[in-house]
Amino acid sequence: MDCSLSVASEGAAVNAWDDLLRDLSDFFAVEFSVWDGSTGDLIRASSSQPVGDEFAAANLISAVDRRQEPAFIFDEDGLLSLAIPLGPMAETSVVVAAWFLTREVGADESPAEFASLLAVDRQHAMAWVRQQEIWSPAALLRLAAAVRAKLHAEAAALRNARDVQMISGSLASTNEEINLVHAMTQHLRISSTEGEIGQMATEWLGECVPAEAFAVQYVPVTEVGQVPCRSSKKQEFHTAGNCPVDSQAFSQLIHESGLEPGSKPLIANAPVTSKEDWPFPRIRQVIVVPLSEGNKLFGWLAAFNHREDREFGTDEARRLSALGALLGIHSSNRQLYREQAEFVANVVRALVSAIDAKDPYTSGHSDRVSRVAVRLALEMRCNPKIVNTIYMAGLLHDVGKIGIDDNVLRKAGRLTDQEFEHIKLHPEMGYRILADLKQLADVLPAVLHHHEQWDGGGYPHGLCGEETPLIARIMAVADAYDAMISDRPYRRGMDEAKVDQIFRDGAGKQWDANVVDAFFAAKDDIVAITTRERVQLVEHWV
Repeated sequence: MDCSLSVASEGAAVNAWDDLLRDLSDFFAVEFSVWDGSTGDLIRASSSQPVGDEFAAANLISAVDRRQEPAFIFDEDGLLSLAIPLGPMAETSVVVAAWFLTREVGADESPAEFASLLAVDRQHAMAWVRQQEIWSPAALLRLAAAVRAKLHAEAAALRNARDVQMISGSLASTNEEINLVHAMTQHLRISSTEGEIGQMATEWLGECVPAEAFAVQYVPVTEVGQVPCRSSKKQEFHTAGNCPVDSQAFSQLIHESGLEPGSKPLIANAPVTSKEDWPFPRIRQVIVVPLSEGNKLFGWLAAFNHREDREFGTDEARRLSALGALLGIHSSNRQLYREQAEFVANVVRALVSAIDAKDPYTSGHSDRVSRVAVRLALEMRCNPKIVNTIYMAGLLHDVGKIGIDDNVLRKAGRLTDQEFEHIKLHPEMGYRILADLKQLADVLPAVLHHHEQWDGGGYPHGLCGEETPLIARIMAVADAYDAMISDRPYRRGMDEAKVDQIFRDGAGKQWDANVVDAFFAAKDDIVAITTRERVQLVEHWV
């Protein structure tokens, strides 16, 4: 898939780089340097990170550009340089790279190796090390792959938008074509299925193509040029008018005509259909066009038998092709939408991995909280959209702990007042981490407010009662429950009787009484959720 990001001028290229670097900085919390993948030359150095040895990096950067896959170009004990190829930009093949720390560095360790790799003196090397967050290498690669997938999807969406504009322009010469395209584009929504749009198209085609019947066939999942075409696993066939073929005969027509993605329209009139070896006696005239976008095939669109028993010509074929292209783009956009959804899921998984890597003693906490919160939401009869939001919010509610000092987060004993104030910053840190991801906007209230209390004694804003959003009030109970029953280095998890008493005493004070009531109503399921997860963890480690 082409990930090209074309720009019209050098100034536009600078803006494109700035936007990319800003996005990368938001995802990884570091600033990347920009390299020419073809030559290995440094284009733009990070202002906050060491670049390292440019000469040693040049060949490695070029190798990453050739492979077009994120990779670590330097990998020493605790120190990695991640390179991400972004593809052509303003006639330059771009690779970005940045350094990451993968373990804590002791105060008594010699910085000589780090200083050598970073190409700075020892004092600057240790100063840089002290400012870094600790990353899991696997999480870095997953996030890098997700970022590339996002860029691919955005670039493809831009190409599709340009294709739609070109198609609309080519149809401007014919009023019937304009009316058809306008009517279809009004209904080309991501939420509309291929079947709904295909049925609509076959019914509307009769207004601008003089045929007795129309058919659209969506093919099942296949691969064309190593590219998956559809998510549907069954063939769909929709017709309008007196269609002379069924789905099986239509598939035979496609096969015997040798049609494939990118084929020109098939036009068969009497010179072909009147021959003795023509296997479809009810078809006098036919036009068939592919529903495709690039090398991705989604199906076929056909018009059968001219209403005046005349030959079909280029005008009718052009109109069918225009509509077929629109249907192909619609199917492609649905696929891109699914890829965007997968991107969001990958971002969430990477962030959850980063949270678990920060504090191994609470590994799995976010997953348990999300499932308990979903059970509470179901008990409270929340609508499906809210339930889905609550699940995502549970996974991400503690994402701000990525910014909390490890010594505080992993401290075995009681926190000092100063340390507690520091750890109380994590809801606002989490909010800032996710604030620019519009796909996750709905989870922000739970991330920011899951430590608020019903009586106003919580943080960060001291909200009272229903001032705290419902999803945050549900999250507060789920979070507190898992925290109380889980073992910590400094204490054993509480028994269920003690937890129940704490919730009864805190209902209407610390927690929303309605959520606490839902907790007790669903208690058996909640215990099963958390117990099953802990048993699985034990089995895994044993």
